[in-house]
Amino acid sequence: MTESSAHAPAIERLTCVIPAGGVGSRLWPLSRANAPKFLLDLTGSGDSLLRATWDRLAPLAPAERTMVVTGSSHRDSVAEQLPDLLAENLVTESEPKDSSAAIGLAAAILELRDPDAILGSFAADHVIRGDVLFQRAVTTAVQAADQGYIATIGIHPSHPATGFGYISTGDARRDLAPFDVYDVTEFVEKPDAQQAERYLADGGYLWNAGMFIARATVLLDQMALQQPALVSALREIAAAWDTERGADVRERLWPTLPKIAIDYTVAEPAAAAGKMVCVAAHFDWDDVGDFASVANLLTRGRGSDLAVLGDGAQVLSDASSGIVVSESSRLVALVGVEDVVVVDTADVLLVTSKSRAQDVKHLVSRMKVTGGGHLL
Repeated sequence: MTESSAHAPAIERLTCVIPAGGVGSRLWPLSRANAPKFLLDLTGSGDSLLRATWDRLAPLAPAERTMVVTGSSHRDSVAEQLPDLLAENLVTESEPKDSSAAIGLAAAILELRDPDAILGSFAADHVIRGDVLFQRAVTTAVQAADQGYIATIGIHPSHPATGFGYISTGDARRDLAPFDVYDVTEFVEKPDAQQAERYLADGGYLWNAGMFIARATVLLDQMALQQPALVSALREIAAAWDTERGADVRERLWPTLPKIAIDYTVAEPAAAAGKMVCVAAHFDWDDVGDFASVANLLTRGRGSDLAVLGDGAQVLSDASSGIVVSESSRLVALVGVEDVVVVDTADVLLVTSKSRAQDVKHLVSRMKVTGGGHLL
């Protein structure tokens, strides 16, 4: 980046940051520590969720302006899946510290490379259909970010989902864009079924897709209001990042950082301070949070109630629905079972229902304390 970058159009100052972390415990035993959700093909497209995210962002930012933040244990897998990712743009964490540290570190590095840089954070493990609408929404968010706001992208809900958080929108911001931009009045947690129905009927609530677009410096300064020590440490790590002291500084400071989501350090405080705006978008989006979501994605519009995922999967079904994920060569036979979830791997067989798919995470939690950690 050059000193004249501030005079470039806002979209040309956008750097896309892809946080690639988390295991996806609701997708166990398919998703594990050594094969996390973002490295998997969960749509049957032949590409991992990470690769699909990279391709989706390519029209918005070239490789030199695309960063990935991931765990050090996944560095080689990420580099293999993304051969165009520049080495200096692959940022690794020695241990997971949640989204404030991950996105904040990327922002601190960008801030030093270009004080006028605009950061856009887009999760590595979401599924989006409607790339043109996605790119239009990001471009609008970038324009708002260039005016000093922190922008997010909300999705018009298609049904009363209980597995997503929601964004409550306020006044239209026609000073920022002719349409689709609103003040954010509140971020709300995942609702129960009745509350979700009310949100859908109200019309002023959008699904929270966890995307954040802001000037790197604006994002860090907002985070510093809540977590000054965290931001100070991130800026110190970034200052040494490309120097011979970099490894020593990271080793000293990274373990001391708090684990805290960016929702609490940036999104919610910025909304309360009137610094947060939302672009209301119209593309299809899903965070693929459990096997029920995977099943719905795979069966949508395909005339079948049973989804099958896995190379060489062999499934025989009679009057059954749900999803079968198979990594083995054995036949999976289903007779008269509705909304079933079967995941067959080399060492674990999981059987549940779509309605209880979210509860897989409870099994994972139990295994951590009962000696089953080697299967995670």
